[in-house]
Amino acid sequence: MDLFQTFMKKAYVFPGQGSQFPGMAHDLYESSPKAKEMLEEANEILGFRITDIMFDGTPEDLKATKVTQPAVFLHSAVLASCYEGFKPDMVAGHSLGEFSALAACGAMKFEDALRLVEIRATQMQKCCEKVPGGMAAIIGLPNDKVEEIAANAGGICVAANYNCDGQVVISGENEAVARACEMAKEAGAKRALPLAVGGAFHSPLMEPARIELGKAIEETEIMTPQCPIYQNVTAMPETDPAQIKKNLLLQLTSPVRWTQSVKNMLADGALYFMEIGPGRVLQGLISRIAKDKEVTVEGISSLPSAE
Repeated sequence: MDLFQTFMKKAYVFPGQGSQFPGMAHDLYESSPKAKEMLEEANEILGFRITDIMFDGTPEDLKATKVTQPAVFLHSAVLASCYEGFKPDMVAGHSLGEFSALAACGAMKFEDALRLVEIRATQMQKCCEKVPGGMAAIIGLPNDKVEEIAANAGGICVAANYNCDGQVVISGENEAVARACEMAKEAGAKRALPLAVGGAFHSPLMEPARIELGKAIEETEIMTPQCPIYQNVTAMPETDPAQIKKNLLLQLTSPVRWTQSVKNMLADGALYFMEIGPGRVLQGLISRIAKDKEVTVEGISSLPSAE
C-alpha cells in the first residue's frame, strides 16, 4: 500500500446474499489458524458443518437459505477478523452484509451476529413460503420514477434496493412486481429484469420475519463500534449502540439505501473502498456511484500471500 493509501480515509464494505460460490473460504480455513478456529466455532453454533457445504457443496447446495446467509456472513466476518490490513475509518454492508460489518467493526460479538444471521435466514424463508413474492431490477429510470411506479402497481410493491444511480430493485407481491416491470418499460426503462430470488426481501411481506428477528436483536448486546457504520435504513454514519439497534430492527422491511450510503461515505472523505468477502458486486456498484470521483475500489476474498 503506497503512502497516499496510508493517509486517505478507508471504507470497508461487505456483500450480501447472492455472492456465495462453491469453495468459498476454503483457502482461509487452510491458511489461517484463527480462521479455522472461527469456522469450526460456527459449525458448533449452527449445529451442522456449514464448512463442508461451503468448501465442497454445489451451487444448488449453497442456495439453501439456512446455508446461504450464514456462509456469506462467515466468509466476510472471518476474513475481516484475520486480515491484518483491516483498519477502517468507516464500514457498511449491503443487506445481509450489515451483520458482517457490525461484527467486523466490533459493534457485535461474532457468535451473536452469526446467531442473528441464522434466525434471519430461517424467518425469511418462512415468510417466502407463506406469502410468495419476488423482486425485479429496474435499470435506467430515476429513483423517484421507480418509486412512483411501485406505488401505483396495484398491490404491495416497493423500492427495496437503491443499488446505484439508475439501478433500483423493487420488491413485493408477484403480480404487482410484474405490473411494475411493464409500467417501467413503458416509462422508458432500459431493462426491467425479474430476479431469481426466493421472496420479496426488504418489503412489507417480510414483516413476520422482522418481528421474530427483532425479538432476538432486542436481546443482543450492541457495543460502540471502532468506527462509524453506515446503516441501510438511514444511510447515515452511526456509532451510538441504541441507534444502531433501532436501525437494525427496521432493516428487513426497509429499503437498502446503498447508493445514498456510498455517497455519504464519499462526502465524509472516503477515497479508498475495499469489499471484504465473496464476489465483486459491490466494487461494481461503488465504481458507478463514484464515477466522477478519484477513488480506489478494490476487493479481497482471501488472505494476502505471506510472500
